[in-house]
Amino acid sequence: MTEQQLELLRYPIGKFVCPDIITEEQLNLWILDLELLPERVKSLVNNLSSEELETPYRPGGWTLRQLIHHIADSHHNSYIRFKWALTEDEPLIKVYEEKEWSALFDARTAPIVLSVNYLVALHAKLVYMLKGLSASDLKKVYLHPEGETRVSVAENIGKYAWHGNHHLAHINGLLTRMNW
Repeated sequence: MTEQQLELLRYPIGKFVCPDIITEEQLNLWILDLELLPERVKSLVNNLSSEELETPYRPGGWTLRQLIHHIADSHHNSYIRFKWALTEDEPLIKVYEEKEWSALFDARTAPIVLSVNYLVALHAKLVYMLKGLSASDLKKVYLHPEGETRVSVAENIGKYAWHGNHHLAHINGLLTRMNW
C-alpha cells in the first residue's frame, strides 16, 4: 500500500480546517452533526459480530471496538474542555494519551453498547448546551498545551463535528471494503 493510500485511510475526509469566519449556519451544521453522531454510529455497528469488531479499520489502526470506545472517550474529554472554556479564563487543558487509553482493557474488550449508549447521553447533554450558547460564549477559549494554541468554543464545535465524521468515515470505509 502506498503512502498516499495509507494517508487516505487515515484521513478519509481530510484533516480539520477551521474557516477563518465561523458563521451561524456553519455552527448549526456542526451541531447537527454532533446531534446525529450517536445514531449514525449505532446504525453502522449495531449488528456487527465480535469477530467483525476485532477488525482494524486500517493497517496499524485500532479495531472497530477500540475505535468506538475512542469516540466516546474523546468526546467525553471534549465535553469537559467545553465546560472549562465556558467557566474559566482561558484554561490550560489537560491532554489525554488516546493511544494508551485505547490500549486499556475496557477499550479492547468491553461491549460497544456501553460506549454507544454513553455517546447517546453525552451528545444529548452536549447538544443541549451548545444550542444555548451566546455569541460571547462561542468566543471563549481554552489553551491547548501543544503549541499553547488558543481554541475557541466555536472552533471546538467544528473540531468535534469533524472528529465524529472522520471516524464515521473510518467505519463506513471498512464496512464497504469488507462488504459487511
